[in-house]
Order: sequence, then C-alpha cells, then structure tokens
Amino acid sequence: MPKGIMVVQSSPSDPSGEDEYDQWYTEVHIPEVLAVPGFVSARRYRVLGDAEPGRHSHLAVYELEADDLTAPVKELRARSSSSAARPPLGPPPVVTIYELLD
Repeated sequence: MPKGIMVVQSSPSDPSGEDEYDQWYTEVHIPEVLAVPGFVSARRYRVLGDAEPGRHSHLAVYELEADDLTAPVKELRARSSSSAARPPLGPPPVVTIYELLD
C-alpha cells in the first residue's frame, strides 16, 4: 500500500488558551483522526521558542496507509463536519499531504 503523511500547522487563537487547545488536541481530536481508516499514527510538535508573528506554533504529523491517500482525508472532513466543538484556532490551519517516494 502507498504510504504518506498529512502535515497540519495550527495555533490556538490566544496563547493563554494553549492548555485547552492541547487538551482538546490530545483527548478529542487525535482519537477522532485515528478512528478514520487509513490514519495509523499521530505526533505533535511545538515551535521551540516563540513562533514568528503570523506563523503557526504547532505541527501535527499523521501517518497514512491507503491505496488512495486522499480517501482518509475526505472521510476525516466528512466526519469533522458533525464533530464536537473545537477550541478557537488562530489563523486557518495549513494542511499538506505528502506521498512516500520510496
């Protein structure tokens, strides 16, 4: 099966809400994502030091295993439209899908 990753850059809307953002991401969002067939793992990162103004402070990397790497992402979007409330996010998240070359 082809493999790939989905990389998501995001930020809480207010740095003082980072604890709520992290709790939601860890306890709600990652389990929701990993419940979608094709998503097999998730890791989160935070910028070391202060993020530059206008730049996202958090990064999530999701591993994908599917014949069509867009299928799990489409299913996630469909499920997300009816999902639980989200904490306020800062600038819109940046989502990029990468396919494994070899």
